[in-house]
Amino acid sequence: MKSLKKEFPLHIMLIPGVIVTLIYAYGPMAGLVMAFQQFEPLSGFFKSDFVGLDNFRYVFNLPDFKQVLWNTLLIAVIKMVLSLLVPLILALLLNEITKKWFSGFVQSAIFLPFFLSWTVLGGVIIELFSLNGPINGLISSIGLEPIMFMLDNSWFRGIVIGSDVWKGMGYNMIIMLAAITGINGTLYEAAEVDGAGKWKQMLNITLPGIAPIIILLSVLGLGGILNAGFEQILIMYNPTVYAGADIIDTFVYRLGMFSQQFGPAAAVGLFKSIISLFMVSTTYYAAYKFNNYRIF
Repeated sequence: MKSLKKEFPLHIMLIPGVIVTLIYAYGPMAGLVMAFQQFEPLSGFFKSDFVGLDNFRYVFNLPDFKQVLWNTLLIAVIKMVLSLLVPLILALLLNEITKKWFSGFVQSAIFLPFFLSWTVLGGVIIELFSLNGPINGLISSIGLEPIMFMLDNSWFRGIVIGSDVWKGMGYNMIIMLAAITGINGTLYEAAEVDGAGKWKQMLNITLPGIAPIIILLSVLGLGGILNAGFEQILIMYNPTVYAGADIIDTFVYRLGMFSQQFGPAAAVGLFKSIISLFMVSTTYYAAYKFNNYRIF
């Protein structure tokens, strides 16, 4: 009772944040009812016809849906793996740099793209890889034929993944670098006394020391397993690369905004949310079961 009385002002301070969360995070969930309706904007939620699971059957039987699901999983999984692996390697390398000014310069240079929006960055990438862009200029200068990077599925998917990893790697790198600097320095001194080199120190001290952070980032990443990058792909793609780059989010956008099929679009969105919730729960349980790691 004394603890509640002491912390009561803190609970009061939480109320505005809770209200905003309820309005903007939980309030829109009421729209999920559209997944079970033949939704008509003029009829609203209460007068639109209830169709049960018909919207789900309709979407799952669309010829493009399996390809869209495959594109989403492939792009998201590769992005997630590289978004952990590349920052981890960068953090380990930067941790070994003794010149602080150089380390700070490299960290800033790598982190800078994170602050650029896809609206800006997408335009830059399209220009770089366009038929008359600098990349094709270099290819032509050595006597090779220009490549239509942005119109070829075999190239476009790689450009999407690579540019996303490049943009976001600075964020995870800073988190991992902070975790590395938090490791007790006496462990490294003791390892050096025992004759352990840099490689063994990394394997036996650094990686175990930042394992909880890697697990946390993995859990958060698996929660977005079906988030393959809506804004990025919407800005960069075009109908010629739909077969290799159309993902669930862009598919929902086209269903809802272009085809006015609000019910099927909501059904796909609900399907995606259920899969994401399942993945987060499974990963969280596995992290707790095998590594005794808990967030909540």
